[in-house]
Amino acid sequence: MEFKHYTVMKNEAVDALECKSGLVYVDCTLGGGGHSELILKRIQPDGKLIAFDVDQDAIDAASERLKDYQNNLFIVKSSYIDIKRTFANLGVNKITGGVLFDLGASYHQFNKAERGFSFSKEAPLDMRFNQDADFSAYDVVNTYSENDLVQIFSEYGEERFSKRIAKKIVEERKIKPIKTTTELANLIVNCTPKVKSSIHPATRVFQAIRIEVNQELTNVKNTLNDVLDLLEVGAIISVISFHSLEDRLVKNIFRYHSQKCHCEPNQMICKCPPPKLELVNKKPIMASDGEIRENPPSRSAKLRIARCIN
Repeated sequence: MEFKHYTVMKNEAVDALECKSGLVYVDCTLGGGGHSELILKRIQPDGKLIAFDVDQDAIDAASERLKDYQNNLFIVKSSYIDIKRTFANLGVNKITGGVLFDLGASYHQFNKAERGFSFSKEAPLDMRFNQDADFSAYDVVNTYSENDLVQIFSEYGEERFSKRIAKKIVEERKIKPIKTTTELANLIVNCTPKVKSSIHPATRVFQAIRIEVNQELTNVKNTLNDVLDLLEVGAIISVISFHSLEDRLVKNIFRYHSQKCHCEPNQMICKCPPPKLELVNKKPIMASDGEIRENPPSRSAKLRIARCIN
């Protein structure tokens, strides 16, 4: 199957990095290589790009696409959560140019049936970004307690029928394990009220399970904080998120590290360290109307940018 991945806000996200030759850049989410290719074009002849991905299909496709930039590119088959260890192993001290996160899953992942991301395709419950991982959507659906299912459906999916769906899952799996995407999707459709909506009833639950399987929010939070320790003054963070939970997390981290003071109101003397970041855009940048027409999922993308100042 051909690897397909639409690069969202390619120009906006890479423009934000203000790419220059001679500096070190990081693409934390290589995907099909669209952002990386544009970065590599702009950092010639002496810039370096370190790119991370756990998906071998993505790495294979991007490696072919970027074969003309081998002298400037180092691809790491690992999650971006390993960025500190990777830098230590490579003997790289700082991100001197900038770092880019595109937090969206690829078209390829959602549409390759056996990956189990889509409720519209019959497939095993999987949803792993990293195919070498042992833990999958099957484990969430068939082993989590009812209370834990309610919590992740509510927190990660903002699903208003979380209790009803979790209860039905537990009832059904007592009879036999829930093994496929369509089994789970049909269960959700059958146990929830019919409401007028433009989205499928299983959308929020599938999102929640995907986030849980891949520990997406935890990984983003930890890695953004790790990256702050690796940034040279002047380096830029460019982050594209695709749902409100991710965007809120990025917004809060950027805001916290750009504030001058975190003291309690009754504290007389401020001992806070100087802010680490400067917000480049206080409000997120959205995809253009033209891009949304070309790639409708782009409508949910939000780009936030910050610069290291300390």
